[in-house]
Amino acid sequence: MQSVHRSLSAASLWGLVLLAVQCGSDSSSPIQVPTSGQCSSSTNPGQPFSSAPAIVPLVKLSTDTFTNSTSQHATEVEPDSYAWGQTIVAAFQVGRIHDGGAADVGYAISNDGGTTWQSGLLPGLTTFECSGKSSAVSDTAVIYDAAHAVWMISSLPISSTNIQVAVSRSSDGGVSWSNPVVVANGLDLDKDWVTCDNTATSPFYGHCYAEWDDNGNGNLIFMSTSSDGGLTWSAPVSTAGNADGLGGVPLVQPNGTVVVPYVANAPFIESFSSSDGGTSWSAPVVVAQVNDHPVAGGLRSDALPSAAMDAAGNIYVVWQDCSFRTNCVSNDLVMSTSADGVSWTTPARIPIDALASTVDHFTPGLGIDPATSGATAHLGLTYYYYPQANCTAATCALYVGFVSSLDGGNTWSTATPIAGPMSLSWLPSTFSGQMVADYVATSFAGGKAYGIFAVAGAKSGSTFDEAIYTTQAGLDVAATQAHDSSAGERVVVGPKPNAAFGAAPRKIR
Repeated sequence: MQSVHRSLSAASLWGLVLLAVQCGSDSSSPIQVPTSGQCSSSTNPGQPFSSAPAIVPLVKLSTDTFTNSTSQHATEVEPDSYAWGQTIVAAFQVGRIHDGGAADVGYAISNDGGTTWQSGLLPGLTTFECSGKSSAVSDTAVIYDAAHAVWMISSLPISSTNIQVAVSRSSDGGVSWSNPVVVANGLDLDKDWVTCDNTATSPFYGHCYAEWDDNGNGNLIFMSTSSDGGLTWSAPVSTAGNADGLGGVPLVQPNGTVVVPYVANAPFIESFSSSDGGTSWSAPVVVAQVNDHPVAGGLRSDALPSAAMDAAGNIYVVWQDCSFRTNCVSNDLVMSTSADGVSWTTPARIPIDALASTVDHFTPGLGIDPATSGATAHLGLTYYYYPQANCTAATCALYVGFVSSLDGGNTWSTATPIAGPMSLSWLPSTFSGQMVADYVATSFAGGKAYGIFAVAGAKSGSTFDEAIYTTQAGLDVAATQAHDSSAGERVVVGPKPNAAFGAAPRKIR
């Protein structure tokens, strides 16, 4: 088994991109630099930059140009993405606020399979952008509704007395975006997600499903359904057995069954499902026990699952876990799969590094080429890592990595360092630690994998330099060679839950 060499130089060059914004987000206007709170013209073509430690050229998709006093500028964190054909849409927080959320949700769009990008800001979410009413917004997720030809970005608009689950819609390919459609209201909602049934032969083709949890109600999970392109949503319902937890990722199989993996309040990855178009939801089943090594240096991190589906409807779930490491000294990324959302395989370690290595792996973002499935499914996995797990806030070196598989996860390529090292002092602070992301994303277009992730450079005085990036030309997964397998490895750590899995339901907005 090969291990990946991580000793890379620390120098980096940072590209500059100017983000401009407009109500309705017209992505065809010339670039201008707005003052925070103004609505002016919107496009931001991505700019290549080179980072000395990385071996892959990157494109900077956006930058934070807000100046509101409640945010830490310039910061962008926590992206999600989705691809449909040659179009890739990413969404992320812009101007991270310490107590939760950000000044707005930014987006970046490529209509040519990742060759060129434009970006903007969603209107109507916060007071900082185009007459919104909330003081912050958090937790973005992206989906395309093929039946109604609508792109959707879900989010959590936050005010002092209310938190909403909301969906912003685009029916013109991302050129313009609506003011948010409210799905739900509550005092303490958290970690929303959205998906749609895009299989034309499914009995529920065109149904879209929103998911979130209510932290003030023990992280009770709720679901809502739309059948009109996100214009209206059903009354929220909980599951049989009252599933509780956070970080649910709903996926719709070709037969219309919706499967939702999530991390439960107890130290387990669990899932529940619906086979009637979201009218009712099953009781949860256990996917696997979670053993999560606390990531060093005060970095905000949790064992949230990243989930994706292949063309045949097989579901793959990845999370950070220390079960294969003696004394739980660091996290690997592990994966379980299911054909029906009920029976799950025993988690297997993704062999990014040798078991004796000092590397800590966390915050995975899994993507699968939608033209592949089963034993020939192409998987791409973006993640963060420390080369040395037992570092401190002053010494931790944060990297972005990527690894892939051409056989449904049976064997894996040698890992590729994408960006880093980053100092934790370059990251914005939150109530639960320094933040780069609770999740990242990988999407496939034209057979190539595009990881979407936050990269930080050194601060200039009190000003941060953290933005959302992707690889300049995508990563050609089909051209890689499989080197590593974890076949035959056994768990060495028994149940040893992270302190995060305590009695009080946690929140990570």
